[in-house]
Amino acid sequence: MDIRDAISPYASPLFLLLFLFLFLLLHMPPFVSAIDVGIGIGIGIGGSPEPEPGQSPGPSGATPTPAEPQPCEFVNQKQYEAYKVIQRFKKTITCDPKNVLSTWVGYRPCNYRGFYCGTPPGLKDTPTIASVDFNGFRLCAPTLVGFLDSLPDLALFHANSNNFSSTLPLNLSALPFLYELDVSNNNLSGPFPAAVLPLFRLRFLDIRFNHFAGLVSPSVFNLGLQVLFLNDNSFNQPLPAELGKSPVSYLTLADNGFTGPIPKSICNTSNTLIQVLFLNNRLSGCLPSEIGQLKKATVFDAGKNQLTGPIPYSFGCLHKVEQLNLAINQLYGCVPDVVCQLYKNGRLLNLSLSYNFFTEVGPSCVELIKKGVLDVRQNCIPGQPDQRPPLECSAFRARCKYCPVQEYMPCINQKVSNGVHGVVLPGAATATAYNSYTALQPGDGPH
Repeated sequence: MDIRDAISPYASPLFLLLFLFLFLLLHMPPFVSAIDVGIGIGIGIGGSPEPEPGQSPGPSGATPTPAEPQPCEFVNQKQYEAYKVIQRFKKTITCDPKNVLSTWVGYRPCNYRGFYCGTPPGLKDTPTIASVDFNGFRLCAPTLVGFLDSLPDLALFHANSNNFSSTLPLNLSALPFLYELDVSNNNLSGPFPAAVLPLFRLRFLDIRFNHFAGLVSPSVFNLGLQVLFLNDNSFNQPLPAELGKSPVSYLTLADNGFTGPIPKSICNTSNTLIQVLFLNNRLSGCLPSEIGQLKKATVFDAGKNQLTGPIPYSFGCLHKVEQLNLAINQLYGCVPDVVCQLYKNGRLLNLSLSYNFFTEVGPSCVELIKKGVLDVRQNCIPGQPDQRPPLECSAFRARCKYCPVQEYMPCINQKVSNGVHGVVLPGAATATAYNSYTALQPGDGPH
């Protein structure tokens, strides 16, 4: 019978559609899946596309989400663990002006910008993250906790000039190989980061230009540090006697609130200390003659403090000093001529004594004033230009003085009368680089 004879002429359109649908189903080849068939009446069946390799299927209509990487996809287990730490830290970064994060993709973290790999001691052919160098990246993140302390094979961590906040991790004991730590010029705060104290391999510590405050643990001077930069924070305590126990070569404590005298124990650093910056603190008391025993010092800067008394003659033994700054203090008396003789007999290039209360200079000092090597502006020296008003000098002379004249010179083992003595020391040499002064700028400092 013809199908047209089976259909009543008054059948409804819906009935016709359903009849056609059933007819098609009965006459389709058996290999055609019903999920490929649909009708335009609001009823249909559809399938979801298969997920791409490396992706996990999501709900119908949703974008597939990346699958979690497996350890077998990495060079070794250590790189897999480092990858997880880095990707977790990446999610916390709120600004990236140099588009550094665009390189932190894929399963080879050694290729990420700012990360460098090496094999830890005691292992063989196991490269992993050994160094982080974020200097100048200007990254922003609320904290380094969970990142710095979670890369156990780090030897160097340099992050100068970023915008990392909060404080350093409270526990860094999981970093047994760390020997350089630089978090300078960030937005870190809190007390001195005592977490560095157990790091027995640490040789370079730079936390300058942050907001650390309070007390510096004296134990930091017991570490084997060669470089210690604490400048431009808000530390406010007397300098500890433990300073003399440090083997440090470059020490910068400038632009803080340190108080009290320079400890006499500083002489114990004579075999290592090369450059020391005490400037712009609130140090007081007499200049200790022990400073003259710093036989390797090329820079000694204690300017802009409240130090008082005469300059000890022992300063004439600083035969390697090139920059000697005692300006803006309350020093007085005669400038020892043996100190000015360091220009001819030593390596002295600049002697700044301005804004004190000195009253006399010797013949060698007069020559240095003429050469522009010695600055004695705003003192009380007769015959020199640009001195303090006489009334101001008289008022200072009337004040009680308690610092003795210290004439002993350890390098010649005798006293020197009036500070005039022909001390023959090694001849002038080429000026060294003033690494500590570069630390007074917030950018990438000396390394």
